[in-house]
Amino acid sequence: MWKYDFKVPDQKKYRVIVHTDCKNEADDQFAVAHHLMTPKFDVKGIVAGHFCKNPQEYGEENTAKASLQEVEKVLGLMGVKEQYPVLLGAPHSLEDEKAPIDSEGARFIIEEALKEDSRPLFVVCQGAVTDLASALLMKPEIADRMTVIWIGGGVWPKGGFEFNLMMDVKAANLVFCSKVPLWQVPMDVYKQIAVSLAELQYRVKPCGAIGKYLFEQMAAFNNKLADYAPWPHGETWGLGDQATVTLLLDELEKMNYDLKPAPAIGEDMTYIHGQNNREIRVYHTLDARMTMEDFYAKLAINFGAGI
Repeated sequence: MWKYDFKVPDQKKYRVIVHTDCKNEADDQFAVAHHLMTPKFDVKGIVAGHFCKNPQEYGEENTAKASLQEVEKVLGLMGVKEQYPVLLGAPHSLEDEKAPIDSEGARFIIEEALKEDSRPLFVVCQGAVTDLASALLMKPEIADRMTVIWIGGGVWPKGGFEFNLMMDVKAANLVFCSKVPLWQVPMDVYKQIAVSLAELQYRVKPCGAIGKYLFEQMAAFNNKLADYAPWPHGETWGLGDQATVTLLLDELEKMNYDLKPAPAIGEDMTYIHGQNNREIRVYHTLDARMTMEDFYAKLAINFGAGI
């Protein structure tokens, strides 16, 4: 399927479930493509998550469906639509921290976590963690059978507003206070992966139908929000969702994180410390160079003109 002149040994691969709010913005599509092109990952499936508190033209109950349709579009443009299951997540955030929302996505996480497989399972979350929290509520015993990487949460140690956290504070609080191993990439860290639109026109757009779509949909979204002053910034973009690829490709000896007791999270999205919870990884730096060069290389190898 992929055109690499190298092979990753099976025993060095990770099982991965990608969780994405793929139609919320214009960067999620890049992250989905990057995960699929990474041979170290055995992507078991993609869960389409909601962005119900930023519903745009889709309506509050239809955002997860919009994400699912967008994931399927990306897979189609990459020519791999039949090779990966795409599961629909919850349509909205949790209403009660003790009441899960049953969904295809939550059940898929449970099913994969309960499988007997010697390879580690990572659930990489690039939006609301509603489906992950629901899976943990439905089957608490899966907590020690996977590791979660979450792109989200405010700047440590205080916290505060952050978009992915805003989507479902109750679910995030449940995950933080659970026993599941958690690697957190807070807002100030995922923003380290910054690109310019000129860079993407030069490096991404020429790479087949998928490259053309990735660039053009981002340029279109940039124009769509032209009258919204705070964001986006006109000529630059953050591709922080791709940090879930970065961390799983990092050298194991690279200690670019701190181990911190997991806090609880207040309704104002600040961290409440002193909870006597298990430690989590809180990342403080990302290798943006490796992230983007790896993505550009994989896109060119697999979809570049004349290759």
